[in-house]
Amino acid sequence: MNRGRVKFYFKIFLAAIFLSLISGYSFYQSRSLVIGPIVTISEPKNGETVNQSLIKIAGDSKNIKKITLDDREINIDETGAFSEKLLLSEGYNIIKVSAWDKFGKKTEKTIEVVYGGKILGGGKRTED
Repeated sequence: MNRGRVKFYFKIFLAAIFLSLISGYSFYQSRSLVIGPIVTISEPKNGETVNQSLIKIAGDSKNIKKITLDDREINIDETGAFSEKLLLSEGYNIIKVSAWDKFGKKTEKTIEVVYGGKILGGGKRTED
């Protein structure tokens, strides 16, 4: 092989590696566009039974422009964490957290919580 041909193939090889690195980096940076909004609810746990009517709904979010708790907009901090108080009805409650990213993609998380109230010695329920 002559020296000029080796240089030519080496340049093509370097260009291919460079383009592969640029493509990989672009895909890595655009993953949030593909994935959309992410919501994780840390408390309460799904299916949990609670003894107080006022509970805290807390969790984390990523790639969020707007987030709602039971169709009421809530705030998130700069890290994406949220924490809101919610008053439960006695019995079975369904709590819905919805989130949208800046492109309009929506994700929804639903948790179910049972509120039973505390039972006093006389058999009456109270909300402590």
